[in-house]
Amino acid sequence: MTLSTVLPRGHRRPPAGGRRFTLADPLGSLAILSAVAVVALWTLNQGGPLSLTTPDRALGSLGLLTGLLASDLMILQVVLLARIPWVERSWGHDLLTRRHRWIGFASFWLMIAHVALFAVERAARAPAAMLDALVAVFITDPWMLFATVGTILLIMVVVTSIRAARRRLRYESWHLLHLYSYAGIAATFPHTFTDGADFHETWTRVYWWSLYGFAFAVTLLFRIALPTWRSLYHRLRVESVVTEAPGVVSITARGHRLDRMKTASGQFFIWRFLDGPGWSRGNPYTLSAAPTRDRLRITIKAAGDGSERAARLTPGTRVLIEGPYGTLTARQRTQPRMLLIAAGIGITPMRALLEDTSYAPGEATLIYRYSEDQHAVFTDELRQIAARRGIELIFLPGPRRADTSWQAAGPAHLDDDAHVLAQLVPDIAHRDIYVCGPPAWITAVRNAARGAGAHRDHIHTEEFAW
Repeated sequence: MTLSTVLPRGHRRPPAGGRRFTLADPLGSLAILSAVAVVALWTLNQGGPLSLTTPDRALGSLGLLTGLLASDLMILQVVLLARIPWVERSWGHDLLTRRHRWIGFASFWLMIAHVALFAVERAARAPAAMLDALVAVFITDPWMLFATVGTILLIMVVVTSIRAARRRLRYESWHLLHLYSYAGIAATFPHTFTDGADFHETWTRVYWWSLYGFAFAVTLLFRIALPTWRSLYHRLRVESVVTEAPGVVSITARGHRLDRMKTASGQFFIWRFLDGPGWSRGNPYTLSAAPTRDRLRITIKAAGDGSERAARLTPGTRVLIEGPYGTLTARQRTQPRMLLIAAGIGITPMRALLEDTSYAPGEATLIYRYSEDQHAVFTDELRQIAARRGIELIFLPGPRRADTSWQAAGPAHLDDDAHVLAQLVPDIAHRDIYVCGPPAWITAVRNAARGAGAHRDHIHTEEFAW
């Protein structure tokens, strides 16, 4: 078998190399610069440390600074998940989601500090009329009732974003509650311009209006307008629904000129099926087959209302999409050889990557972990692709050895995770490594790969979590 018979048309094997420059590099600097600009504005308008000379001035000045920083981080949160295509391609959706969460908690505590500092300042001004002062600062001052309601909404969103709370919520419920953050930000917006001392200067107001306007514009464009246009233009409809394993179905959707989206294997879309009540709640599903000019295929494991409904879809059902998103693609490769490691339903992007990624026979290895044979997905398809393209397949069935291990229980338990991985793939240090599965399992694989000699920049992951 010659190289020309196994490489997809128009694709080339990547040369060996190191980390490449991406737009993520300047984007991170711009995010930090926005916070620096806020502190600079506070210093120019309030005098910086000179505003902390008395307790009363210090409370008000620090209250203003924490409020400004909270506002800046809230805007940054919105921009991070505005689905801006070049931001998604540079950072990756799972990394953006994690940083969105960290920034959200930082913004939350700055907002709480802002509220507390101004409440103490007002109470300290008139101790005998403390209740009236608090009513004024939270309710009767211009736009403060809106700000209070917005703060309550944002607190609700943050509380339901705590990991322990998310475990008790369905994805659909959590997603609906999370949308209230937009209402919370909008409600806190007016008081900033009517009551904030930093907004009295024209050029300062222009700066902040520009930030808020940019966040609003990109959200409207990339989260509403672009997905709506793509759904109308590509006219996707369900073509078939196939049961792959107990509780697992594959859905093939057919559409018009899907190649114009430049979708890559390993990416995912937010899917909405117009099959009745509940259609508006989108769910993220990864492609499980290489995208073609007129078809996309996803494979879904029943885990909530949306995924359970998918098994009952009928051919002809209209489909709305957002995407494509994700960076678990061949575009990340720097090495000619590949190692793909999947657990459970995490096999879906790996199956697509194996189908159309550029590699020669013997250059790709797949390790597939699953608990029981009946839960294994695509084993026949994987064997067919392996026979056609010269892939080494390693199936590892059985229950997981331990919560901190990536291995299945068995004779290999005498060896540590890194040693076993190095035995299975001796040249792991010279491969790009793609990993997909549950978050804790991905962490175990990443640690084992690093222990076996892999460079961290060669490890590419996509977490099936929210």
